[in-house]
Amino acid sequence: MGANPEHKTDNPSGLGEAVAWIGRDQAAFERVAPAELSVTPPAPPSARLQWMLGAAAVAIALTVAALWMRHASNPTVPVALANRESIPLVSVVSPGVTPVTSSVSFTGAIAARYDMPIGVDGDAGRIVAVYVEAGDHVKRGQLLAKLDDSVLVPQVNRLAASLEQARAQAALSAAEYRRAEGVEAAGALSAEEVEKRRATAVTDEANTKVVAAQLAEAGARLRRTRVIAPVDGTVLTRRAEVGQIATAGAEALFRVASGGEIEMRGQVAEQDLAALKVGQLASVHLTGLSRPFEGRVRLLGAVIDPQMRLGEIRIALKADPALRPGAFARGSVTVGKAERPVVPQTAVLSDGDGSYVFIVNARSRVERRAVRVGGTMDAGIIIADGLAGGERVITTAGAFLRAGETVKVAPPPAAAGGGDS
Repeated sequence: MGANPEHKTDNPSGLGEAVAWIGRDQAAFERVAPAELSVTPPAPPSARLQWMLGAAAVAIALTVAALWMRHASNPTVPVALANRESIPLVSVVSPGVTPVTSSVSFTGAIAARYDMPIGVDGDAGRIVAVYVEAGDHVKRGQLLAKLDDSVLVPQVNRLAASLEQARAQAALSAAEYRRAEGVEAAGALSAEEVEKRRATAVTDEANTKVVAAQLAEAGARLRRTRVIAPVDGTVLTRRAEVGQIATAGAEALFRVASGGEIEMRGQVAEQDLAALKVGQLASVHLTGLSRPFEGRVRLLGAVIDPQMRLGEIRIALKADPALRPGAFARGSVTVGKAERPVVPQTAVLSDGDGSYVFIVNARSRVERRAVRVGGTMDAGIIIADGLAGGERVITTAGAFLRAGETVKVAPPPAAAGGGDS
């Protein structure tokens, strides 16, 4: 391992001379005077750097001056805009009260007042003829359809002949008994013979009644092969076809509206039933027809559906070809005249708790008011309950407000648009 020779100065104390280490290849070194060891001051900055610093200082000064001038020209602008509170401006209306006609509306369907099913009430048989169609007007006793009677007719004829035979035999037996009674006093016939002839006459008479009953039964069975209308009315449906096997207890072959009477059957809300009475005038509208059909309340339901909270109503209508059973109908009954507040449709809101409006109270705060809608008209929505008419009701943008919020009421259009004359 090599080593570098160590050179020492002549002044071991190090006062006044510097120490230098010389590498292997350096042969000599120069002494440095103490005056030459002073720190050299840094060079002055360049001209480009000085120019950039001056430009930045000028820009900052101009920005500060502009902000100060803007603040001085508009001293009303608050310094912290984020702390400014925005108060909504709303439009209100005081609806007052308007004379309106109170009515109860409901929906339902047209139906026959007395819908009579007509079928076979005797033995099963094949239909051989049908004489009416749906929509036909029929009279009581009119033939609607006919079943096969090829077996019953001969039975009736046979029993009719048997009845004639039984009657003849009964007449002969009765005559013989009368003759026996005539000669009984002369002793020509014994008492036993006379009694036999009396018994024969009684038996033949009873046999006549049996045959007559059998004939009546067969005649009734024969008549049941003829399906007839039990009342005057209109045929609503026909399900009888030639060749069909008709049986008792099966689906009705015909349905007839007794007397052609038609009515509307609807459902009314529970709270509206108290305002309805039997005999009130009603108006019924059908889909696709502009003209109304006049009627009267015929019946009000005695019970309320516990699930739907609805009651039944029936409106008696006059017979009309346009009133077809099963047609959807809308009905209304005028229940009286009253004065109610009427508000714009945009003022009424609804949610899970029901219908409501927002009003502005005396403290300029939003207040929720539950209402009950009584109907609609051209001017708006009729409020049946919840408003007295003097409240300031918010007309629009109520969905963006919340109860208790402070608002500012906009002036009326006339006041807002007026100027100096």
